[in-house]
Amino acid sequence: MAQLLLGSPAQHAEMIEEAARSSQPGRSVIAASWRRSLLHHRLDPKTLTRPPRLEQPLIRQHRDRAEALLQASLPVMDRLAGGILDTGSSLLLADRHGLILEQRTRAADGELFGLAGLSVGADWSEAAEGTNAIGTCLADGRATVIWRDQHFFARNLPLICIGAPVEAADGSLAGVLNISSSREDLSDVQARLMALAIQDAAVQASTALFHTAFSGARIVTLGTEPGSGPSLLAVDRDDLVIGANRAARRALKLSAADLDDRQPLTDLMADLLGDSADRGADLDRALRSEVTRALHRAHGNVTRAAAALGISRATLYRKMKTLGIARRG
Repeated sequence: MAQLLLGSPAQHAEMIEEAARSSQPGRSVIAASWRRSLLHHRLDPKTLTRPPRLEQPLIRQHRDRAEALLQASLPVMDRLAGGILDTGSSLLLADRHGLILEQRTRAADGELFGLAGLSVGADWSEAAEGTNAIGTCLADGRATVIWRDQHFFARNLPLICIGAPVEAADGSLAGVLNISSSREDLSDVQARLMALAIQDAAVQASTALFHTAFSGARIVTLGTEPGSGPSLLAVDRDDLVIGANRAARRALKLSAADLDDRQPLTDLMADLLGDSADRGADLDRALRSEVTRALHRAHGNVTRAAAALGISRATLYRKMKTLGIARRG
């Protein structure tokens, strides 16, 4: 991990303060984060000392509280680690408070990343580290790339950091997956590829969290938004919607109160399809396709198909009759 000789701490602080107090924060995500760090969190960009890492008992408490996040994210991190670590980068998972809970780093790089403050138990919230890919990702709720001198603290200038949010089942933020590097020769193209990889990993972890939260329900995928992953609904045995991830809430304009009301799936699907004259036909085709796929996978066994759909056998028979689907065998 080579270190870059960038501007002095004083020069960097001057740039931060000038931008934060100008009109830039209204136009720039980075400048807005600088302003929060400087004026709201009252941080000094020239500060060289880092906040102390948490002791092991407190780290264990945070890990226990984030057990679902860890279970959803660790398999994804393990799959991604090989290619990422070969670039001399570190792969990190932070909780919704910005505390690093898990790390994948080559043994040869571990000490250097530790000196950079990137280790389990370190707090990388904006309140602690100012503008950075973990804390700013949590503050803005979207994927974030912080390139060297975009960091708030001068001590973080050698770092290139990429963060992607992991969503909880209710659409809130559960944590952040992060790639950090201080390689001088890391190109824009490599950074963009890493950003795509970490965003895809975060979508996988978010999807796993949703499935775990609604393990007893039927999961319906409405479609996939570029960069946001699938729009997911959780439906109970009575075909009432009991959960929706952020993409589905956005697509269907659902509020928390709407989900508390447990609306029928057919009503929400009709709203999604709009007011066209043939929306009923479109809805029937979508439902028919879902039931037909379940029956095909169950080799015509209605009991197994009903279980896969999360509905009763009697309900499936009623759907088949309504949709004109003949029973096989």
